[in-house]
Amino acid sequence: MAGKNWYELDNPEEIVSPSLLVYPARIEKNIELMISMIGDPSRLRPHIKTHKTAEIIEMQMRHGIQKFKCATIAEAELLAQCGTKDILLAMQPVGANLKRFFELIATYPKSIFSTIVDNEITINLISKIAASNEIVVPLFLDLNTGMNRTGIKPNDRAVELFTQIAEHANLDARGLHAYDGHIRDADFKMRKRTCDAAFNLVTNLKNKIEALGFEVKTLIMGGSPTFPIHAVRNDVETSPGTTLLWDERYGTSFKDMLFLPAAVLLTRIISKPKEGIICLDLGHKAVAPEMDFPRVKIFGLEDAEQTGQSEEHLVLHYPKSETLKIGDVFYAIPMHICPTVAKYSKVLTVEDGKITGAWKIAARDHQMQI
Repeated sequence: MAGKNWYELDNPEEIVSPSLLVYPARIEKNIELMISMIGDPSRLRPHIKTHKTAEIIEMQMRHGIQKFKCATIAEAELLAQCGTKDILLAMQPVGANLKRFFELIATYPKSIFSTIVDNEITINLISKIAASNEIVVPLFLDLNTGMNRTGIKPNDRAVELFTQIAEHANLDARGLHAYDGHIRDADFKMRKRTCDAAFNLVTNLKNKIEALGFEVKTLIMGGSPTFPIHAVRNDVETSPGTTLLWDERYGTSFKDMLFLPAAVLLTRIISKPKEGIICLDLGHKAVAPEMDFPRVKIFGLEDAEQTGQSEEHLVLHYPKSETLKIGDVFYAIPMHICPTVAKYSKVLTVEDGKITGAWKIAARDHQMQI
């Protein structure tokens, strides 16, 4: 089809709506861009929470990436099944998940599992279980540099906790972890200024710890918005995640980042209940709904106003509704791709306008086998 847009299918009439489409060639380019920005794949520890798929993990491994970050035990298990060497569970395990974390270690001995901690209770629990199993568990001290979600402030108490980890025979103090997801300035200079200030808190803490004779082996910093800033630092691992599939929210906010949108929703008009109103089959169950409208960027309906959404429906005000008909197909980029992916059991792969297969969202649920 001459002049076809990159996201369009040759035969959309064969595809159920809503469906989530992914474009492997674009994902490949995003991986290549990540590596070119950092220069050394050994300093990449990509987060898999965005895609949760074995195929994208394997694509990254083919480019020499061997260290990964994840948010759930299921994601960690998927990484181990893919044969990755170094897996960080970046969600402090509590309750039954603590037992599952140790089951991962026992079940997949070829992978190194580490996790984050920010308090003495969790450190003591992990050290006790590690001692009873006669193993050494790698831990990163999780720091709060302004996100105010998890982590300990990088103060004297943080020095004490790191020392406690380092002095325990069954714990390996691997380093410091700091997610700075609160830093979202659209202007790159402002984002860098804020990011550098937060990073200085981490390096100051590192210096205090090392002045006591303890080694801080690794700093794991940031997510996608601050990836370009941390990528140029020496001896820092970075954890971009959204960069693999990208989305409209980041694409609009961070013009300095040249990643390609690689995931698109296929949707259809299912009703025209009154003049100037159209309804798509793109409800809460099909796309992340946690932000204000718009929830998606709809190609061809950029000037329509998204006014309402329920479980199965997305309602738009569109003065030219008479030009559209029931069943018309549209393509939409989610504003937030990560929770959108989790709404689907599989994604359809697209090459040159044709569906070439399907990838299972293997770690969609919080539990696989363990």
